[in-house]
Amino acid sequence: MNIIIIVISAVICYLFGSISSSILVGKSFGLRDIRKHGSGNAGATNTLRVLGKKAAILTVIGDVLKTAIAMLIARFLATFIDGNLKEISVYISAFSIAIGHNFPAYFKFKGGKGVLASGVIIIMLNPVIGTVTVLCAITIMATTRYVSLGSISAGLIYIIWIISYYTDDIARIIFSLVLGLMLVIRHSSNINRLISGTESKLGAKKEIK
Repeated sequence: MNIIIIVISAVICYLFGSISSSILVGKSFGLRDIRKHGSGNAGATNTLRVLGKKAAILTVIGDVLKTAIAMLIARFLATFIDGNLKEISVYISAFSIAIGHNFPAYFKFKGGKGVLASGVIIIMLNPVIGTVTVLCAITIMATTRYVSLGSISAGLIYIIWIISYYTDDIARIIFSLVLGLMLVIRHSSNINRLISGTESKLGAKKEIK
């Protein structure tokens, strides 16, 4: 029974994660597919560059809500699971949300990079560590104007925090490594552009191909 609940929770969370706010907002603003414009990423930053602040705010709200709702569902379903599997179920479901955001079932498995979703996930799992991590990321974004640098840093900072404060919690450490490294890997092209000095900064002019 425990395994069945874990699987159901993971599937529900994946389906919630697959709701791409950027693509849906883009369609409401007249774009057939935002992934064919700007950087090609289905995320809030590209939405901002292509469609402006209003569309970006709607995208942020959508991604925050879908992630928060999915996390609440995961926690509720975990109450029906025995023992230590409760925590593992929540971690699996949380990661499923991020997977859904990155590879959405509704949009040919091509989504965003999971920055907002990951931020909401880590805040809901651990409000203190999550908030500090997100604030560090925002500070880096604000000072450098590189959203990608802040996002990559958040993934690494989160891993370091968890490993430092939860040395005996193997499940939590594994989750932080998987989530954090996925965030970094999803920004591999941004890393190359940061190194070459060609990465776009926040506030760059809108671009619609």
